[in-house]
Amino acid sequence: MKRVFSSVILLASLLLSLLGFVGCDASDAKNTSGKIEEIRQRGTLRVGATGDYRPLSYLDPKTNTYWGFDADFAEIIGKELGVEVTFVPTSWPTLTSDMLNEELFDIAMCGITITDARKEIMLMSDGYLRNGKTILCRKEQSDRFRSLEDIDQPDVKVMVNPGGLNEKFAHEHLSKAQIVVHPKNEEIPALIAEGVADIMITEIVEATYYAQIDERLASPLIDQPFTHSLMGVLMRKGDEELLLYVNDIIRSCQENGTLKRLHEKYGFGYEW
Repeated sequence: MKRVFSSVILLASLLLSLLGFVGCDASDAKNTSGKIEEIRQRGTLRVGATGDYRPLSYLDPKTNTYWGFDADFAEIIGKELGVEVTFVPTSWPTLTSDMLNEELFDIAMCGITITDARKEIMLMSDGYLRNGKTILCRKEQSDRFRSLEDIDQPDVKVMVNPGGLNEKFAHEHLSKAQIVVHPKNEEIPALIAEGVADIMITEIVEATYYAQIDERLASPLIDQPFTHSLMGVLMRKGDEELLLYVNDIIRSCQENGTLKRLHEKYGFGYEW
């Protein structure tokens, strides 16, 4: 009888433990699923965007609308969620602090490189676009700049935008060149073309775009990038269910050809 009673007590204890475990999971699920429900109830997906990175995320001052690869992809995510997309201005120097402010936006998409440093304090989706550091220069100087050593010379003026990975890369790899920080990223290609500076440190997608639309410019190292990286969607820790949802959309868009069509629309090679 004592043995039966002990077995009952043990079984009850196990059931209580299991209920407690399930209850914890349910609470966690409620916390993580709250973001998707919040977005759907609000009826809008708020997307942080710098609006200065053609052809990924650019705010056209004439129309006051955002266009580009990331802008299009954000609209696809919004459509999958069943909501409208609202773009919220941010900047590279304030991107992290703005992302951590729940009142500003839900995700950020504007050509954001997936890095370990970002993943330490935020969430980043799977990659949806391959990229890497390269340069933009005047066409007549294409043969002059074939390596970092060629660029890192005292008479070479290198221009970067503030607060992002371009500036970080320049300071880490160039000790002799003159590094000029220009506040507006979208203005730098024209300044290079005009001879205000010699080199723009940028990414493959941006260098490709400007070399195509401005005959004065060239990207001689486009096939030999200094780094290799992926771009992804940035969001806050605690929004893990939203992360899984976005990753599912990325995988689906890879499988059904949507990402390939976006790559082709904006003149990128598609490798996956």
